[in-house]
Amino acid sequence: MSGKGSYLRSLRALGRALGPALARPKSSEMVRAAIGAGLGLLLTGLLTLLLAGRIGSPAGVLFAPLGASAFLIFAVPNSPLAQPWSAVVGNGLSALAALAIAPLGLDPAAAVALSVAAAVLLMMAARAMHPPGGAVALLLALNPDPAHGLGLALYPVAAATACLVLVGALYNRATGRKYPFRQPAEAGTHQTRDRAPDRRLGLSAEDLGRILADLRLAANIGPEDLARLIGAAEAEATARHVGGLTAADVMSRDVISIRPDTGLADLTRLFLGHGFKTLPVTDESGRYLGLLSQQGLLAPHGGEATAREMMRTDLRAAGPAMPLAPLLALLADGGQQAVPVVEGDRLAGIVSRTDMIGALAFALSR
Repeated sequence: MSGKGSYLRSLRALGRALGPALARPKSSEMVRAAIGAGLGLLLTGLLTLLLAGRIGSPAGVLFAPLGASAFLIFAVPNSPLAQPWSAVVGNGLSALAALAIAPLGLDPAAAVALSVAAAVLLMMAARAMHPPGGAVALLLALNPDPAHGLGLALYPVAAATACLVLVGALYNRATGRKYPFRQPAEAGTHQTRDRAPDRRLGLSAEDLGRILADLRLAANIGPEDLARLIGAAEAEATARHVGGLTAADVMSRDVISIRPDTGLADLTRLFLGHGFKTLPVTDESGRYLGLLSQQGLLAPHGGEATAREMMRTDLRAAGPAMPLAPLLALLADGGQQAVPVVEGDRLAGIVSRTDMIGALAFALSR
């Protein structure tokens, strides 16, 4: 019995080792990436044809490793391996490596090995690691054509990769993904040298980069992604520490709201009289429409402007049951001064930074 149990444990351990290492993506993300990769390669083929002035001739336009580049750019656009520098320079250097080895007249197996090794060395030295680059070097080593010379490295390899990156940037941003993925900002959100409030007590970009390098994970996750991961984990830990409080627990319920047609004079009076930084905008039935901040009053507008013209409708709202973790993230910096709490489409309350600080101070003092 003991032997059978040990055998089953070994099988389970083997299954965990050989099974999927990634969480299953959302269906919408799978479809988004698949459509993007196909569309990206189609448009890249057309763009490279136009650039080369070879309309109607498909030869030499797309090359096999570009399919792997398309997967990275459209399926994992946050990856350091998928960024424009990695893709264009990585593929270009790999092509140059293979072209430099070709004149040596080596046996094909030796030429492939040396070309791929040189490509890996160049990509790592240039901080342009892009796995399809190894396939580029292998492909050119197996199909050397000295007549193309340097031109083969620049077209179609570098040119086609650059076109794919361009299509990727447009498609990813149009479908809600950031590409090229932003690097840690040098300035805060208020255009000063201060880091964002939720980063001031944490590790700097240099610290995060050093940790990733020490753990040999720099090619898998960038400092910005790691900072976001740490921030989300810390917010979740804080939310658990304060005992599962929700928006309904901390929100202000006696909310002063304004109508969309409220004029500038009345708005100024309300802000000055109550010391508010934000005012929710509702219709006569209490339906939430948007949020007006003091900053909105300072924006250029005519003297007859009303709340409707100055309010923002793109800010996040919360339901009464929303935990503190996402509320903390929304209020962490200047993106939102307050979070409206709605039930259905009706305004139920509002959570300001003051409300949040008070709730955290109370919970942490217990």
